[in-house]
Amino acid sequence: MRAVVTITRRGEIADPEGTTIQRALIDLGYTEVDVVRVNRTIEVSMPGRDREYVRTAVRGMCDKMLANPVMEDYEIEILD
Repeated sequence: MRAVVTITRRGEIADPEGTTIQRALIDLGYTEVDVVRVNRTIEVSMPGRDREYVRTAVRGMCDKMLANPVMEDYEIEILD
């Protein structure tokens, strides 16, 4: 069983990497670009475990290490 975690910076938190990319795109002529946000995706594989076990374990991983709860939100998608 695999889990895909998408970690996003909260909307009110500045995204300096996204801002840098946005400016570069505008410099390249893509002047219609309004906002760029950079997110992270993490895949975790746990063979032989059921869906609920994986979801609970990955939620714990996110809360303890993978995501910064002050600045980031996360979503977990479980794949077969």
